[in-house]
Amino acid sequence: MRYLDPKHDLVFKKVFGHANLLRSFLNALLPLSSPIESLEYLPAELVPEIPVMKHSIVDVRCRDQNGRQFIVEMQMLWTDSFKSRVLFNASKAYVRQIDKTEDYGALEPVFSLNLVNQSFEKNTDEFYHHYAIVHLQDSGKRLNGLEFVFVELPKFQPEKILDRPMADLWLRFLTEIESETETVPEILLENPLTREAVAQVQESAFTKPELLAYDRYWDSIRMEVSLVGGARREGLAEGLQQGLQQGLQEGKHAMALAMIAKGMTLADIAEITGLSTSEVEKLHAGN
Repeated sequence: MRYLDPKHDLVFKKVFGHANLLRSFLNALLPLSSPIESLEYLPAELVPEIPVMKHSIVDVRCRDQNGRQFIVEMQMLWTDSFKSRVLFNASKAYVRQIDKTEDYGALEPVFSLNLVNQSFEKNTDEFYHHYAIVHLQDSGKRLNGLEFVFVELPKFQPEKILDRPMADLWLRFLTEIESETETVPEILLENPLTREAVAQVQESAFTKPELLAYDRYWDSIRMEVSLVGGARREGLAEGLQQGLQQGLQEGKHAMALAMIAKGMTLADIAEITGLSTSEVEKLHAGN
């Protein structure tokens, strides 16, 4: 039996379009003070697209029995602007809870859960990143309202979260089932919730048009990877060139300062270093 990758937008929404599965997923992965008991699905927010990346984001937005809102996004490709987009989306969801006639006390927290299929924090092995608005000198004090969780899927290792078994199972579901998978880990079939999710990603559960859309999506992702990679390489080359030019200029300035210290004329210094006379005069004045 063949399975489809649950990180694909169509597949992801099919799985977590089931409230019982989404409720378990959110309870497992979010730092909640009280569990989610029931969910109401809300329309996904319209947010500005990240340049180049048009197919890499999927959204699930919902509200629980206490009015708390949850935004779930699957990010296949990482860019530095993604965090800004996440902040924009969550902030808009937060302020749109009330209109001008209502009390700010009616505002309920918004949690943003972001699953990223690339590693972006290069200086740590940690894959789970929780952000909140906290007092800089006393992290025990916080402003409630917005909280953000980023999960770097490529870094996930099951043994890292043995104290949260459902989080472990859901992340194994997302990372160990890919396109062309034929055998699912037995541990995912032992739990009734992940077993139900596995049934949702069986190829036989999709129509022919859906399977065609599935293949086209991966084609678009591969194209975006090429575009983003090319843009990064161009940016690196441009940055290297700028760095070389800056280093050369700094070297000229250092040489000119040494010549000034030796009492050489400004005209001679300008001729030897290639700096303009006005540049040499500024260096001399600042020396």
